[in-house]
Amino acid sequence: MIEQSTPANTLAAEFWQTPKDELCRALGSGPEGLAQIEANRRLAIFGANRADASQNRSALRKLGQRLWNPLIAMLLAAALVSGLSGDIGSFAVIATVLSLSITLDIVQEHRAELTAEALRESVAIQADVVRDGRDMTISVTALVPGDVVKLRIGDLIPADGVVLDAQELQVNEALMTGEPFPAFKTDAPCSAALPADATNALFAGTSTVGGSGKMLVVRTGGRTRFGAIASAMAANAPPTALEEGVQGLGLLILRLTLFLTLFVLMAHLVAQRPAMESFLFAVALAVGLTPELLPMVMTVTLARGALRMAERKVIVKRLSAIHDLGAMDTLCVDKTGTLTEARITLEAHIDPQDRPSDRVLSFAHLNSTFQAGVRSPLDDAILSASHDGLDGWARLSEVPFDFERRCLSVLVARNEEHMLIAKGAPESILSRCVAVEIDGLAHPLDAAWQPRLSGSLEV
Repeated sequence: MIEQSTPANTLAAEFWQTPKDELCRALGSGPEGLAQIEANRRLAIFGANRADASQNRSALRKLGQRLWNPLIAMLLAAALVSGLSGDIGSFAVIATVLSLSITLDIVQEHRAELTAEALRESVAIQADVVRDGRDMTISVTALVPGDVVKLRIGDLIPADGVVLDAQELQVNEALMTGEPFPAFKTDAPCSAALPADATNALFAGTSTVGGSGKMLVVRTGGRTRFGAIASAMAANAPPTALEEGVQGLGLLILRLTLFLTLFVLMAHLVAQRPAMESFLFAVALAVGLTPELLPMVMTVTLARGALRMAERKVIVKRLSAIHDLGAMDTLCVDKTGTLTEARITLEAHIDPQDRPSDRVLSFAHLNSTFQAGVRSPLDDAILSASHDGLDGWARLSEVPFDFERRCLSVLVARNEEHMLIAKGAPESILSRCVAVEIDGLAHPLDAAWQPRLSGSLEV
């Protein structure tokens, strides 16, 4: 029997604050990774590593959700009363229409779920893990807490975990934080309280954009931060506008039907007509006021729309969503509340006197062009804004970016002229400067210029 109380369940929420050696001991892992037998056992406990931890609903649950609709419930009541009163014709018509409508709706949703699952499996992401001391490639859905995963440029982070080893590791966390600049990750201990400030933590859904490294998986599936967000959104999914409209219409028809039925029944009883005949007449009136074909008409219409969209390679998981799509004027997609694109653009290139300077842009262009490493979003912005050629400049050497210097330097030459162009954190650049260029002349970077440049950089 598999125990549910594993060390992975007892780790603190801020797992990155725990030293990696203690995490390895708590998870029963290490540089050699997990044993395959242990990984299989944990997979049975924690389940597949999927962000959408919610499984497809059963057919009975789908049926119950549709029967909860006031319009459907009213039609079922009308069919029941018709059958009990001997009106077999009305009972058969209502029961047939409801059965066809509900069945068509459930079948369409089930087929869409199967198609989506097949599509998900066809583009399944692989991960390089260490198990039994050997490197192997497995599906990310098979990852479990304690796995050691190797990361390279372009890899998606498959789960939440900590860095075990890093070589200039840079991660794009725009999906989680909205920050377009890559975050540099190290294996050094971190005491940050917020996930965005955790320099040794890696989160599912982000991606590697530079360097390489290894990570220790701590949380998978719905227990990751990304999985928790996905589960919360799925649990609080609001009804569509069509569903709200149909529910409102059903309640309105239900109120009118009950009022008219009771009114007619009371009128007949006051007129001293036979009670049984009065009741049967009231039931016939209720059945006549009920729109038996409305659910069928709606379902068939939406199903035809789903078929037409399927021809254009669009999967419709809920028929009611087609109405929302058709009623949409503008679609705004946002992830951080700021309508950002997670893309850097160059707005200005100025000299120390805050004046536009093409010379500054040309230097930045040479640095971004000749650097040998992976280009950052800042490099892409500079190269997109500058259309100048190399103008005879050639690259001689480079000092790559590191966490101590916090800048990248490129040595370029043209004819007999040599120039070292550095780009990096403002404070790192200023600490290495001894002069500032004003109108083509070098002035000492004294106490008068330091505050001015620092103020310009802060703005």
